Amino acid sequence: MYIDGQWVNAKSGQTREIINPFNQEIIATATEGDREDTKQAIEAARKAFDEESWTKTPASERGDIVQKIANLIRRDKEELAKLETLDTGKTLEESLVDMEDIAGVFQYFAGLADKDEGEVIASPIPNSESRVVREPVGVCSQITPWNYPLLQAAWKIAPALAAGNTIIVKPSEITPLTTVKVFELMEEAGVPKGVANLVLGAGATVGAELSESNQVDLISFTGGIETGKKIMQAASNNVKKLALELGGKNPNIVFADADFELAVDQALNAVFFHAGQVCSAGARLLVEESIHDQFVEALIERTKNIRLGNGFDQDTQSGPLISAEHRGKVEKYVEIGIEEGAKLVVGGKRPEQEELQNGFFFEPTIFTNCTSDMRIVQEEVFGPVLTVETFTSANEAVEKANDTIYGLAGAVFSTDIGKAEEVSAQLRMGTVWINDFHPYFAQAPWGGYKQSGIGRELGKPGLDEYTEVKHVFRNKQPEPLGWFK
Repeated sequence: MYIDGQWVNAKSGQTREIINPFNQEIIATATEGDREDTKQAIEAARKAFDEESWTKTPASERGDIVQKIANLIRRDKEELAKLETLDTGKTLEESLVDMEDIAGVFQYFAGLADKDEGEVIASPIPNSESRVVREPVGVCSQITPWNYPLLQAAWKIAPALAAGNTIIVKPSEITPLTTVKVFELMEEAGVPKGVANLVLGAGATVGAELSESNQVDLISFTGGIETGKKIMQAASNNVKKLALELGGKNPNIVFADADFELAVDQALNAVFFHAGQVCSAGARLLVEESIHDQFVEALIERTKNIRLGNGFDQDTQSGPLISAEHRGKVEKYVEIGIEEGAKLVVGGKRPEQEELQNGFFFEPTIFTNCTSDMRIVQEEVFGPVLTVETFTSANEAVEKANDTIYGLAGAVFSTDIGKAEEVSAQLRMGTVWINDFHPYFAQAPWGGYKQSGIGRELGKPGLDEYTEVKHVFRNKQPEPLGWFK
């Protein structure tokens, strides 16, 4: 762990073995922090913020340091990508793309660091000046998930540092390797002592302390909805600011007039990329009834050809699930889908190939005959499981698409752009793609409606999350009021 500018082990001496999900080999042993280590990190971050050495550092200098981090990530991107693939099982090609995106996030927020000069607003009071300025929130706790360990960390770390905050980062206890490496790079880039702290450990201890502490001003969390609810409850003790991204059950609407081959290709990518372990995965396919049979047939044919394997193998298209526990959850949802009356048309089981037996693999799976009231349609499976529903009108498609507690993302495929725009305007989601699925970039905000979360990451709103708004009023010709004589 990295606390107050020092690399340290847990006070308890406890450790955790980090497992490669492809073959269950031990790839590292990590120190296992608890509440005491977390308190030490919070104290360091609090001191660093309150002493104001970082917050009073000129914004351009903070930006320079964040840019150095971007440069170092690009320098070491191959090493980082290998660590990410070992840790998560995803393909090396995907990990390399992630590293460029991560460097881009740091570069983007480095550029924004000194661009907010405040705002002068018209005052109704004569001989006065009224200004609005943004200041850092303070001590920020950042809890990141296992599916995109470093990418999600970058979305939080870069804007927080650029805005002048101090941070405590807790990566997922099962995928900490790239976050540890980036803290080495942050130290090399010159991030001052106490400004950035890293605590490894479980959510029940480290995460709980970060959520409950009165010394923490903001908590940013990406992960499951039930954990998000617990964090909200804990954060209410001192009414700390919240930034939550809690996943989705994302609809992919395909009209009969869509480019057929494009829509099939994107539907596969939407749900099976990274074995479906993506918060924005297009796990709900809504197909216009007139093309349903043809569309599903094409999906099945291509799904059968998806190559599972080692992320370091160039022929691999999809890696394993993250853990035995998570695979068990996905298998349970398959059982539920069958019990609910959905028709399993492909997949639904562990692969039989001998070379995959030691990993946490699960075959890409498709259910048809699905209805909106089914649990597999309503709940986030977070695995390679696609449900297919039909619709006969745009209004029905919109109604079904919006019929979940989530509102993270969705897509519309149609060659009628007017219709696609009209449908997208009615979707209650933070991101809507038209004739595409999954693109994101640092300049555009990311987050969800409804129970998909609170606040936004990326874009200018992603920087604003880490600032407080202050109104400064100055009377240029003050005079006594004489109200009380």
